Amino acid sequence: MAGPTKGEKVDAKVIIGKTVVGKSGKKIGVVSDLVYEVRTGELVFLSIKMPSAYAKSFQFEKDDNGNDEIPFNSIVSIGDFVVVAEEDII
Repeated sequence: MAGPTKGEKVDAKVIIGKTVVGKSGKKIGVVSDLVYEVRTGELVFLSIKMPSAYAKSFQFEKDDNGNDEIPFNSIVSIGDFVVVAEEDII
């Protein structure tokens, strides 16, 4: 499955459940939800569940359920995995 190109729309249910990895290839967790700004519709965070030991080395913000939140602007690509830039989530 090829990933979306910049500006291409992707249905949220395609992203939820995907494994999140850093550019280094290390697993961070699994996407559990998308958090967006209600007024503008802007995506703000990916909420992740099942954080790996590697994810625990970051100090993520938490959602109301205690899941880690990764800033949406840290996403590098979405394909078989959601790849994020670790330097953008610190």
